[in-house]
Parts: sequence; C-alpha cells; structure tokens
Amino acid sequence: MKSIQKWTVGGLLTAGLVAVGFVAASSGLWAQNPGIKRTIVYTGDVSVPGREARIASVEIAPGASAGRHTHPGDEITYVIEGEGELWIDGQPPHKFKAGDGFVVMAGMKHDARNTGTPPVKLAAIYVGDKGRPIETPDPLLYGRVNAYRPRKVWR
Repeated sequence: MKSIQKWTVGGLLTAGLVAVGFVAASSGLWAQNPGIKRTIVYTGDVSVPGREARIASVEIAPGASAGRHTHPGDEITYVIEGEGELWIDGQPPHKFKAGDGFVVMAGMKHDARNTGTPPVKLAAIYVGDKGRPIETPDPLLYGRVNAYRPRKVWR
C-alpha cells in the first residue's frame, strides 16, 4: 500500500513539475518581442456591446521588427515618427513614414519593421472583444531572425 502511495505521489509531483515547466517555457515564447515596446495609454468602450478600443503608444527600435502576428480586432495606426515597412499576408510590402497611417484588419497575419535609424513611433488603436489579448504571435515564425520578410503569400 505504501509503495502505491509513493508512486502516486511521485507521479503527481512529476506531472506538476512538467506542467509548471511547460507554462514557464511557453510564457517565455509568447513574451513581447524586445525590439518593440507597446504601452496601452487608454481603454474604453465602443458602440458595439462586448467590444472595446485600446489606444497604445508603440515604439519599434531601429532595425527591429514587431514579429509576425495577428490581432483579434482591427488595428488603426498613425505614424508619428520614423519610417518602415508593413507586411500584410497576401499583399505587397507597404512603406510608411511619419504622417502616414494604415489599417490592419482583424485576423490578418502581418509584421512591421523599422527601416530607418531613429525609432519608429506609432499611435495605434486596437478595436476588439473585451478581455482578449491585443495580439497573438505567429507560432511558426515568432522569434526568428528576418521573420518580417515573407514569401509572396504567407501560409
């Protein structure tokens, strides 16, 4: 009997440690890319029930990219400073500079890269379901170097 209890307790401890390790490892994989800093400055309701707008200050370091990702809602962005390229799945690259704006529709896989020397500074508005994360990194390319250079059509 004591032998069975030992194995059961040992098995539960091992399973618990494996689960903790998996959570720790996966949270490291999904941490925000170090080349981008996104700061939510305001969150508020919109006219559609269950949805909200989040206004963010976004900064992309010189030579860095946001990393290929999607948003559960629409992203509306104004370029305050700098220049770069926006890659949206199935579309040609879009160059942007201070004074430009762009929209990324919900669910579109995309990436933005700073092609200049100063940081790119953006004002972004994310409109989506309340309580959902702003972005979901693409697990196939997240963390890879040059992930912003897509094929003609990303799959």
